[in-house]
Amino acid sequence: MTVDTTVTVRVPAKVNLQLAVGPRREDGFHALVNVFHAVSLFDEVTVKAASPRRPRALTALTATGQSESHLARVPLDERNLAARAAILLAEETGAGHPVDLHLDKRIPVAGGMAGGSADAAAALVACDLLWGCGISRESLLGLAARLGSDVAFGLVGATAVGTGRGELLEPMTSPGRYRWVFALSPRGLSTADVFGEYDRLRPDAPEPRLDSGLEKALAEGDAVALGASLSNDLQPAALSLLPELGRTLDAGRSAGALGAQVSGSGPTCAFLVGGGGEDPAVVGEREAAVVAALRATGLCEQVIGADGDVPGATVV
Repeated sequence: MTVDTTVTVRVPAKVNLQLAVGPRREDGFHALVNVFHAVSLFDEVTVKAASPRRPRALTALTATGQSESHLARVPLDERNLAARAAILLAEETGAGHPVDLHLDKRIPVAGGMAGGSADAAAALVACDLLWGCGISRESLLGLAARLGSDVAFGLVGATAVGTGRGELLEPMTSPGRYRWVFALSPRGLSTADVFGEYDRLRPDAPEPRLDSGLEKALAEGDAVALGASLSNDLQPAALSLLPELGRTLDAGRSAGALGAQVSGSGPTCAFLVGGGGEDPAVVGEREAAVVAALRATGLCEQVIGADGDVPGATVV
């Protein structure tokens, strides 16, 4: 059924509080324990019925955003995960009709914060509403898992642990509110390249396990303990491919960040600067010091602050 309207869905970036990576599986993926934490850097995906005058491809993509260098990395064809999400939904429901799909990008592109996966989650929600599919939440999560390991989390948001290849999600107890600073690199890193380097560096990787210390810190809303518990098995591989990230991490730590690590496969670096009931003035001073130190390195295309956790894909 064609509905002559427009749907916009806002979806958050993620930071990995723990990313434990096991050995490569027979299907080519890696077993993961991936603690996702949604933060207030948002993309907005807008879907509207296509003009009858344009070619009848199912999707036509456009994109805008604050960073021209990041936008240059966004494919505007069927390689884009948001387009693939729309196509998959249409194939599964038979309800699709041509749409114009616009991405307003604020999440770093190829930055380890799941921007492409977030857009796919938003496209699923938006097209489901626009086309009147009315499929269940469980079915949407199933389609998300077929699209990619991080897509389902874009639907769920908040804080959750992903197992399998990251797509099997369970919410985590996390009553705290945290403040983050993110250092965006002018360069991108390929997730496939980072995993390839990880396999080279750790051919004997053990099976991944959830860090009980991290779980306890989240449950108690303890920002200091959370900062000390951050971990990412892919970080050595990202630093091997892009050594300057080590200087970025060192700068933030030296300026007082409670915790610092590469986000996902990088190259975005994440710095926990406070939360969990701390005096907001103290958090603000720490954040200002970290931001100033990162900008002084000359290595960051942009330095931005965000809060977590936040909800997943939301219609606006």
